[in-house]
Amino acid sequence: MLVATEARPAGDRLRPHPRQRGVHLPLKVAGAELRDAIEKALEGLPTAKVKAEDWERTRYSPTPTIVEAARALYAGHDVKDIVRHDAAGEHLRQTHAYLLDLAERMRAAGGKAICFVTGVPGAGKTLVGMNLATAKLAPAGSEEVNCVYLSGNGPLVDVLREALARDSVAREQQRGRRLRKNDARAKVKSFIQNIHHFRDEYLKDRLNPPADRVVVFDEAQRSWNLQQTRNFLKRRRKIGSFDMSEPEFLLSCMDRHEDWAAVVCLVGEGQEINTGEAGIKEWLESLNRSFPHWQVHVAPQLRGGEYGAAAALEKAAAAGRVHYSERLHLSASVRSFRAEKLSEFVNALLDREAAAARGLLA
Repeated sequence: MLVATEARPAGDRLRPHPRQRGVHLPLKVAGAELRDAIEKALEGLPTAKVKAEDWERTRYSPTPTIVEAARALYAGHDVKDIVRHDAAGEHLRQTHAYLLDLAERMRAAGGKAICFVTGVPGAGKTLVGMNLATAKLAPAGSEEVNCVYLSGNGPLVDVLREALARDSVAREQQRGRRLRKNDARAKVKSFIQNIHHFRDEYLKDRLNPPADRVVVFDEAQRSWNLQQTRNFLKRRRKIGSFDMSEPEFLLSCMDRHEDWAAVVCLVGEGQEINTGEAGIKEWLESLNRSFPHWQVHVAPQLRGGEYGAAAALEKAAAAGRVHYSERLHLSASVRSFRAEKLSEFVNALLDREAAAARGLLA
């Protein structure tokens, strides 16, 4: 209902939406007729009567912003505590369970694995990555497993770090303890880092493995190809004749672990838009070229044309090291959960699949 408090009564009536079942067109209501309009609407709907007291007591459950989600996860909550109990929430829980299980299998039996988590825009890939980075990855009594969330989005990293540091200080104050903000920031840095700082750290140290056993690369498709990496390192770090793309170098860092490691790549569709961004194909080609002993876990959707990785994936599959799981694709949007067909429609439109686009639009 659109309520214009000073308007004259419009006498608008309840009308069903022409295409959406169970949805009615908005009502234009003057302030003086609001009560009457609500009563008429309730009488005209084929549903159980609404009890105002029950409605008032129910929980408001908005989709959390990425900052709110990070704060909740860092405070010890699980992803299941902060997402809705619908299709999108269930997908997130299943994906998280798959990643936890894979990390535990690598830790227990040894070996190295890489997972590619794909999904529609707003499906919660970043949320899955942060949830893994804050999870307890080792059974009680065993050696603690370090996991880090890496992003090339500098402003996002800065905002999340500051929010988490402030939260840590505030929580300690509530417990009657004092935590200096600089100490809180230092602790947060071990959980969330800029991918370029991670890269530069292990360019300086070419021998030792990272402290982290599990690494999450957000927006992995935006890592640099060989030429862009070489140009940057020569210009900004004075390193000449570098012979690896950014994905290959990052994998080589994790491969320094002698016994086990796991890498999780969060992948957006067709989002490699800046100069030198290699796309997910370069990750797979690096694995084929230099890391034949790594397991590869992907969703079948990664074979789609929008990822541009089908040939490289086929080559890895031919070597018998690719494991497919639908649980690694987030098909429902957390961000726009009332418009679950929207991403499919946009994809069909951009791929010029007219019949599919028309069907989805309808």
